[in-house]
Amino acid sequence: MARTALIWPLAGAPAEDAAPATTGTVIATRDLRPLGQILIEDGAVEPRDLLKALVMRQRQSARLGGILLANGWVREEALLRALSRQWRASVLDLKALPPDPRLVDAMGAQLCLAEGAVPWRRVGGVTFIATARPEGFEALQDRLPRGFGAVRMLLCSENDAREAILALRRTALIRQAETRVPAQESCRTRNERRLGRIALGLMAAAALGLVLAPAAVIALLTAWAVLTLVASATLKLFSFAAILRRHRQDRLQKPARGARPQPEMTAPLPVISVMVPLFAEADIAEKLIGRLSRLDYPRELMDILIVVEETDRVTCEALRGVRLPRWLRVVEVPDGPVRTKPRALNYALNFCRGSIIGVWDAEDRPEPGQLHKVARGFHFAPPEVACLQGVLDYYNPRTNWLARAFTIEYASWFRATLAGAAALDLVVPLGGTTLFFRREALEEIGAWDAWNVTEDADLGVRLTRRGYRTQMLDTVTHEEANCRLIPWVKQRSRWLKGFAMTWGVHMRDPAALWRDLGTRRFVGLQVQLFASVSQYLLAPVLWSFWLLSLGLPHPMRDMLSGLLGGHAIALLFALFVASELLNIAIGLWAVRGRAHRHLLPWVPTLHLYFPLGCLAAWKAIYEVVVKPFYWDKTQHGIFEASLDEPPEPAPPPAGRLIPLRETAAGQPARAIAATADPLLVPLLGKID
Repeated sequence: MARTALIWPLAGAPAEDAAPATTGTVIATRDLRPLGQILIEDGAVEPRDLLKALVMRQRQSARLGGILLANGWVREEALLRALSRQWRASVLDLKALPPDPRLVDAMGAQLCLAEGAVPWRRVGGVTFIATARPEGFEALQDRLPRGFGAVRMLLCSENDAREAILALRRTALIRQAETRVPAQESCRTRNERRLGRIALGLMAAAALGLVLAPAAVIALLTAWAVLTLVASATLKLFSFAAILRRHRQDRLQKPARGARPQPEMTAPLPVISVMVPLFAEADIAEKLIGRLSRLDYPRELMDILIVVEETDRVTCEALRGVRLPRWLRVVEVPDGPVRTKPRALNYALNFCRGSIIGVWDAEDRPEPGQLHKVARGFHFAPPEVACLQGVLDYYNPRTNWLARAFTIEYASWFRATLAGAAALDLVVPLGGTTLFFRREALEEIGAWDAWNVTEDADLGVRLTRRGYRTQMLDTVTHEEANCRLIPWVKQRSRWLKGFAMTWGVHMRDPAALWRDLGTRRFVGLQVQLFASVSQYLLAPVLWSFWLLSLGLPHPMRDMLSGLLGGHAIALLFALFVASELLNIAIGLWAVRGRAHRHLLPWVPTLHLYFPLGCLAAWKAIYEVVVKPFYWDKTQHGIFEASLDEPPEPAPPPAGRLIPLRETAAGQPARAIAATADPLLVPLLGKID
């Protein structure tokens, strides 16, 4: 009696419901009345709210109960009671009666979380499974272990199902998050001693060479620096040309008046889960919630997860003091051997509900319609497109010169370099935010490498190796530009360290990488990662040639003249000037728009900005050897952007039916009679 008292009994259940069979699925005859009718009879929902929910459901991949809950039109307890009547199943209190951990292990904690189901007990040859999604219970049975035999459905809430799994298998989930990527493709299997010996050997060889044959060493370094400069400039030129061709084609295809009409989506809007990792962000948490509230995607289809480390007590306490809407949840990541963003993302991925997975940074301010663009982008993209990369921009470019230069650099990176790589079908080293993935593809490749400090670039390489593609998405996310020197160097050193580690991991087997990518992509990746880091490291070698312009001696002058003739120095300077002119041209094109036009005079000053990367590169190489998994955290919230943000939209007047475009469903309003469920016909007279 003590156990059954903790299960809500189903009043009026048929007698055969109490005597489970020994084979097959045991589900009592379902009440054929629609869920909405049962809720109306229970007085659990207002008729006008039910009507709005039913109309919204016509173009959404959402359950009626989810729509009602997300908009606050029904209480969870009332919904569960109505579901128990509809499905003739009892509601289980998983907190008072926890599930059998052996059954959870047999089914798998990840599958339990993904399906909102918990195998509870096995009694008399029947396995009782509590689910928060009864309409999907029959389809779930094909994925259950054979040993479960006959199954019987119970009901529970989504939150109770998650908490029950976490109580039993929290440690296992975090360990799995640390090792999702295969060992041969992960930084975690690097040989520290071997790397240390190689680093010491190279430094000793360089020192010995400078003593015994300085001219030969300098010549070798100069040759490599010039080669990487030519390779990088060539790739930039081809990428820029590809983008210019794309824009020219778009202008030719655009009608004379107005924008091109967008085709209609033929599928319901999907559920989109977006993870927002926070660490030591107490001052930014409340601002972030306000920014995300401006998104106009349907709330019942929007699943935002704020991901925090459980050891970050400051952020955790700040979030506990904030009232969160139902579409926004907090996921606390257990402590472990590393505390990195990709590890946190892997753990939080288990709790995502959506078929599309996205990532934003803590200080991001996405444009309100971004998720609609994501849904449309994946709907019309071919199946091999597994990732959509949005554009990152900054809302504080006027703070100082460093912020201006940072904004110009990123405008060039996202609008020209990355977009060009995607247009040329090369590897796209992804940015860390405004990323959206097809969930199946993301899980197939093992999600993020928890040990890589530039998990985004590594993920871009692994997607391409598996035959997937990345497309750029015409959407902009604004965040705070790093406008202080020391934090800028720290942030850039982490990025360059990650580039070096990513290149090292994938070059463990160059032949396999070549087979996976093909020759063109393989060569492009060498330029994108290895040549890029080399350029920063060897920049002083090239800078030294500016001594010649001042009439000062240079140790390589005579050697170059002897090898390449009297025009060697002139050719070298022509290469320098051409490279700088190309960078300036790309920068001017990237900031030509109305929002960044004020940055045009500052583009040539990037010649003074990039040398800062040399400091970051040498710091990165030091950390690759000494502390490879150290995450140099970038502090946010330095610039106050609240004055630039638009005000919150006013709520609609109470007591009237809201068209779909006003309910954040993003669909055109249509006649109720054309879309309403037959159940609503007798309710139309009750609508205000």
